[in-house]
Parts: sequence; structure tokens; C-alpha cells
Amino acid sequence: MLRTAYEEIVDVNAIGEKENTRDLNQILMLASKETLQPSTKNPEQVLVIGIDVQNDFMEKGSLAVPNSHGDVERFTRWIYNNLDNISKIAVSIDTHIPHQIFHPCWWIDKNGVNPPPFTPITLDDLDKGNWLAVIDPVRSRRYVEGLKKAGNKDLFIWTYHCIQGTNGCALENQFSNIVYFWEVAKKSIPLRLVKGQDPYSEFYGIIKPEYDERGYINIDFLNAIEKYDKVVIGGEAKDFCVHESIKQILEYYKNRPEITSKIYILEDCMSSVVDTKEESENKYKVFKSKYNINITTSEKLIL
Repeated sequence: MLRTAYEEIVDVNAIGEKENTRDLNQILMLASKETLQPSTKNPEQVLVIGIDVQNDFMEKGSLAVPNSHGDVERFTRWIYNNLDNISKIAVSIDTHIPHQIFHPCWWIDKNGVNPPPFTPITLDDLDKGNWLAVIDPVRSRRYVEGLKKAGNKDLFIWTYHCIQGTNGCALENQFSNIVYFWEVAKKSIPLRLVKGQDPYSEFYGIIKPEYDERGYINIDFLNAIEKYDKVVIGGEAKDFCVHESIKQILEYYKNRPEITSKIYILEDCMSSVVDTKEESENKYKVFKSKYNINITTSEKLIL
């Protein structure tokens, strides 16, 4: 039982707001007074992964995910209610600059106009001259071609989001409150997975880009996953970064059902930005049937 009330850590009315209504120094002082055992001594080792819980993906953000405020409330409450049994928290932080291949300023049409957000750009578009890369057209074409060959999504133009150094790139305040409270109370340092900094590649999943010419993969984090008894995942958005992250993990462990069956998806702690509810649910049903993962809710999963 925690001495500190949930409301002393998280202000649900301030989720997605620019200013944190809770004083972090006060929160961490309260955390230091908790008498919990260090996370390394937990009999069951549980990893919680919070994917892109950042301001720009909140309902007032530049790439708003509908219903994200409710997701954060449920996710933070679940972390609070299970805090003593969480051994490690990993958070991914999408990080960009304006000139990246999926942002409008990278491309122009025949009249020199940038594509509006949510425009797909295909190889056929490039062949017809519908879109021209402002920066390195040859390499940009190779990227679009590489996406197609890899069987991934077409290049998709997004609103400018998670620009490095802006408030939009930061972890959502109330979510960060509970993460840092856990850090001090459980004497464990969160893992920070910074992704998306390569101008020439989209980086939806936390493990590797959609396609790049270097073949980067976060093998260290992948290998760390198998050391945990449970892996619990929430975040934004359900149909892009969360989906691709889970897909990448499952594909790596596709021949090890003893690992994939330890993964728990908190479906009420994530929402979609493009897919309909049915489209999104169907994608996760495929994961469940193929890899035997656990799809649950924050109310049902008790550590």
C-alpha cells in the first residue's frame, strides 16, 4: 500500500496541458518516503513499456490522437495500482526535426507546394512527377522503393510533430509524474528509447525504422525483453507506433512462444489516429491468434 495518494501525483484534469500542475520536487520527496523494496528484489520481474506518451500525441497536440487523455488516465492509474510490482519502465520518445522525409517541407508538387498532412506518397506518384523531394531526390526515391520492397506502409506525410526542443516532444506531464515517482520509490532508472532522429527514415516501432540503408536494430532492448516474466505495453498511437513496436518484437521472437505469451497489451491505454476501431482490433486479433499474446485492460490486469 502506497502512502502517497494517486491524486497527489497525477492531476487527471491537467492531462495534455502545457503546464504541470504538480510540483515534481514535491512528488519525488513523497516517493522517497515510500518504504517499498527495490525493484530488483521483486519476485516477479515485470517490464512496462510506455510508447510515445508525449504531448504532441495528446488531444491538443500537433498530431492529436483522439481519446488519448483517457488512455493516459487509465495507464497512470494502472501504474499507480501496480507500482510495487513493476520492476522496470521503458518509455519511447519520438524525436524529430522539421526536415524529415515524412514531413511536408521535404516534398513539393509541380507548383512548388508542399503536400498536406496525411498524404500518402507512392512510387507511382514519384514516377508521374506528382511529388518531388526537395532534399536528395535519388535517396528519397530509394527510401520509398525500399518501403515497398520491405512490404511496409507507404510513405505517409504527417503534421510536424515531436520537434526536438519543443514542449510537444516531451513526455506528457502527468505520465512523467508517475514514471518519476516509480523511479524514486522503487530505486530503478527508467529506460529511455529515443527514436526517429534519422531524417531519411520513419521510425514507428521502438526496435527499428520502417526501412533504412544502415539496417539499424535495437538488439540490446530486444534481448532484454526475454529476461522479464511479464511485458506490459500501452501508449500512442494504437495503429502506428504501438502496433509496429509490438509487431517488431513478435517477429523477433516468432519461434519462441514462451516469450510472446508473456506480452500483455493494455487495449484501453491506447487509441488509433487513422484506423477505425474495427480495423485496429482486427490487427491485434492477428497478433493474438499467431503469437498467443494477451490482450487485456487496465482493470483486468493485476500484477
